[in-house]
Amino acid sequence: MNMEKHPHHWIKDIVEDETVKDCYLVKQKRLGTTRKGDPFLSLTLADRTGEMEGRVWEGAERLSSLFHEGEIIEVEGSISSYRGQIQITISDLKILKSDLDPDIFIESGPKDISGMMQSLRAIIRGVKNVHLRALNDSFLSDRQFVSLFRKAPAAKNFHHGYLGGLLEHTLSVCRMAGQVAEHYPELDRDLLITGAFLHDTGKIRELKFGLKIDYSNEGRLIGHVVLSTMMVDEKLRVIKNFPRELAVRLKHLILSHHGSYEFGSPKRPKFLEAFALHLIDDLDAKINGLGRYMERDRKEGEWTEFNRMFERYFLKAKILPEEEKLDIKIDEVQGSLFTS
Repeated sequence: MNMEKHPHHWIKDIVEDETVKDCYLVKQKRLGTTRKGDPFLSLTLADRTGEMEGRVWEGAERLSSLFHEGEIIEVEGSISSYRGQIQITISDLKILKSDLDPDIFIESGPKDISGMMQSLRAIIRGVKNVHLRALNDSFLSDRQFVSLFRKAPAAKNFHHGYLGGLLEHTLSVCRMAGQVAEHYPELDRDLLITGAFLHDTGKIRELKFGLKIDYSNEGRLIGHVVLSTMMVDEKLRVIKNFPRELAVRLKHLILSHHGSYEFGSPKRPKFLEAFALHLIDDLDAKINGLGRYMERDRKEGEWTEFNRMFERYFLKAKILPEEEKLDIKIDEVQGSLFTS
């Protein structure tokens, strides 16, 4: 398929009752059976602007054998709406024989990577504790670590789930940590900033990110909270005279930053800096994740679809300035005069 002659049909622009023929990444694939026992194929298709569900009702078993999750296929079908979300009923499906630009299929963050990295380094340079500074420098001077850290997503799905997302999230948490430490001078600023920098480093090993963001075997078996602590331990082994108590405090920040056991935290926060890091991290994750969810919601009206993760609807409509409300009312009055 020649992408120059046929500009890509972005998922965010697809609407109900149109026909689509284009290439998309297969994020998920499942072969199921209807109540009558007939096979059907259920797909989650994606490009960098979003996802849509796909269904194959005819020849499902034969077509399923042609491709795997993580591959790009060309589909043709009609668009309908199901529970407020678009869905494509696929009438034809082809396996691609030529390569396409991977940037079409995996989302990159909106902010400049180099600029974010410079900003992060500037914050880290403000750490005055010589031991923590040595630890931070050991990460920032590790070329392999920095290369992965600049590219990695922060999550598979919910928050900062795109290339560069880990750096964006880390920078945001570090900035807020500095502001919180300034507001509450009783906090150890250097410890809090270092914890903010290192709390999610394990995500470069927890997640794999090519055309598709997914968990590595190491990520599923161990998880980024423990992996981050392990990575800090690896660096500490080669730093001379690092205070044991300081190392224990820093590891606790990382191990407790999810806040509670039900959210995958091996430990709950047990001192002020640990509480602060958990709350800052949670705030940044939720603002980014919910903001993206609301932005991508396709349901008409002021409210989103029901969000199963948070078990509620969210209000999308913004508060209009009073002058804009007045303009709307005037337009409504004029419209009613012309139609009466």
